[in-house]
Amino acid sequence: MFGLFKKKLKDVVDKFSRKTEDEVKEEKIEEPIKEEIKEEKKQKKFLGLFKVKEKEEIPEEIREEVLIEEPVTEQPEEEISKKYEEEIIEKPKKEVVAEEIHEKKKGFFEKLKGITKVKISEEKFEKLFEDLELVLLENNIAYEVIDKIKESLKMDLVNVPLSNVKKTIEKSLKESIEDVISFDKVDLLKKIKEKKPYIILFLGVNGAGKTTTIAKLCNLFLKNNLRCVLVAADTFRAASIQQLEEHAKKLGVNVIKHDYNADPAAVAYDGIKHAEAKSIDVVLIDTAGRQHSNINLMDELRKINRIAKPDFKIFVGESITGNDIIEQVKQFNEAVGIDGIILSKLDVDDKGGAAISVSYVTGKPIIYFGNGQNYDNLEEFDKEKILKNLDI
Repeated sequence: MFGLFKKKLKDVVDKFSRKTEDEVKEEKIEEPIKEEIKEEKKQKKFLGLFKVKEKEEIPEEIREEVLIEEPVTEQPEEEISKKYEEEIIEKPKKEVVAEEIHEKKKGFFEKLKGITKVKISEEKFEKLFEDLELVLLENNIAYEVIDKIKESLKMDLVNVPLSNVKKTIEKSLKESIEDVISFDKVDLLKKIKEKKPYIILFLGVNGAGKTTTIAKLCNLFLKNNLRCVLVAADTFRAASIQQLEEHAKKLGVNVIKHDYNADPAAVAYDGIKHAEAKSIDVVLIDTAGRQHSNINLMDELRKINRIAKPDFKIFVGESITGNDIIEQVKQFNEAVGIDGIILSKLDVDDKGGAAISVSYVTGKPIIYFGNGQNYDNLEEFDKEKILKNLDI
């Protein structure tokens, strides 16, 4: 799941981050620099107070007077040498102070470099988002979901000082997707135990894997000590009735069926009556696949729904259908109402956009994923597992 999408998403996030860091000018913080220079000037001024004043000119008469009153005495060579050395040692103090200021200034610039941040303008963001938007569209993410991701990223990135662009993008993207796939989970097993018989109607388009999905759910219910009966209400395909019978034989349950081309609503009715008579826990009704644009078949589905009065209606759709599944769910929901979704063939879907988008757009929860042909290949919807598989 998400194999190709995960790789492309990682690549585009890296590209987004790299472009941002390469193209967006860094915001320079100049005020502290000015203050540092002022501080340096103050120190220089302070040091200037201690400069040795140049000898003032001594008037001629005073100089003579001094010469008379204070006779010159000879100093030993050792004392002169010592005094000269002391002067030499004292002079470099100014250089030491200057070096300290230089080091302090250098340290400040190093710190400044560390806290420099980038800001992305709205115009720049729009340009950078184009690559990410293309990847999302290519991987069957719905427009409504892309808009939500875009708005979240914009809030987190535009005109906000950023020290780590990549981490910010990844965090924002993860939070957006997590929000999109956050919905109230349906505990189908709990619901079934509250009513007997519990009637489930399966519907969807042709070839979506309804019959196989029914067998997988039946297997799950049997493992939870629930008795089941299968109802072959797809009377338009003789092969469909035969397929359901084969599953029932393997699972050890009964199938209620009529002849080919019989009234599907009548088959559903008989199946429910059988369950009531035999104290069976769950009735699973298979129906013919149909396109939502076929008015006659949609009317027939309405009739089945009216007669059977199902407790729960499950739309079974292929994950690989992409955004088409969203329109299918909308149309079937409008016709008879949908309570939950099972996405089949997720194991061969490298994109995975339908798994992310369908519940957010339609408001209908995903209950299970079908990810293989074996009866145990039915996986309960798990938000955390999806986020882990996306590796963001």
